[in-house]
This record gives sequence, C-alpha cells and structure tokens, in this order.
Amino acid sequence: MDNTQLRLWDNVPNFKLETFDPNRNDFAEVTLDSIKKKKKWTLLFFYPADFTFVCPTELADLANIHKTLKELGVEVISVSTDTKHTHFGWLQTEQLLKNVKYLMGADPTGNVSKMFGVYDEQKGQAFRGTFIINPDGVLVGSEINYNDVGRNAGELLRKVRANIYIAEHPNEACPAKWEEGDKTLKPGAKLVGKVYEALKK
Repeated sequence: MDNTQLRLWDNVPNFKLETFDPNRNDFAEVTLDSIKKKKKWTLLFFYPADFTFVCPTELADLANIHKTLKELGVEVISVSTDTKHTHFGWLQTEQLLKNVKYLMGADPTGNVSKMFGVYDEQKGQAFRGTFIINPDGVLVGSEINYNDVGRNAGELLRKVRANIYIAEHPNEACPAKWEEGDKTLKPGAKLVGKVYEALKK
C-alpha cells in the first residue's frame, strides 16, 4: 500500500474527475472543491469495472437511496477506472442501471483510486471502496470490501445519517445499529460501565 494514501480524519486534497451525468445524458467534470463550495457532503463509491456482474447490483442498490442522500445534502459519485464513454455505453445496455441518476466518475489513470488506497495494481481496477467526506473536506468514513462481496446501500445510508448527526451533535455518539431518532450516548465518566443503563433510560 502507498504510505501517502488517505486515512480517517485526513483533509482530502482536491481531485478532479471526468464524469457521465445521467441527468443531462452528457459528459461533465466534478472536483472536490466545487462540492465543498456548496457545503455538501461527498460520497465516493468505487467499484472494479463496468460491464461486470456484482457492480450493477451495487449501483442499482445505491440508486435506490440516491434521492434520500440528495435530500441530506450529499453529492454521490460512483467511480471506476473505466472511461466516461464506457459509463455512457453501460447505462444504455444494462437494465439494472435504469434508475441511476448520480454522477459516474472516470478514473482511467487510477490517480484518485490510488489516493484513497483502493487501486489494484495487478488489474488496473479499483476495489469496492466507500468513502464519506464531510463538507469541510475531511474523510470521516472509510470501508473497503473484497471484489466478490457486494455492499448494502441501506447500511451505507445509516452510516451517512449517523455521521451527519454526529457532525451536528459533537458531544454525542451513535451506538450499534443506530437509526435516526434512536437514543444516542453522551461519553463521559458517568457513562463508564453504565452503557446498558443509559440505553434503557
């Protein structure tokens, strides 16, 4: 692994991706700086390749929560090392992708994939990496899965909501399986050894 790859709580350097935008049915560009200027969260969803097998199931699952993520102020970008033209062609043929409306980023050089530590040098592809970046450009969520294991968009949405909640309530913590509206924890000396009691109150 490259020792310069990003770690949690690092400030993410600006990056630029060429994209295919399904909403406009056209090509575009996106930068992290442009998203930060809008005070939005960024969700990067790396996957190995277009025209493969697990990948369209993941992107379709992500499409199911895209509207909710937008309402939460999150810019969603799927990323692979394919070109923007390949993204365009894939959306024309794969029925699973008919509801995809988020930007599809092209990283043919692998530079952005390398930055996040998900680049597979042997295959020239990205691993299944999911990264959550807050509006200040700080990396607050990171997950990398093996290529044959698809992700769960419902769990991803839960994590995004939890990160947004904690950003707004920095003195609290979200326990396991926390969902919006559930009880949170307030770390401190009184909570040590008393988490069970705190959750039952």
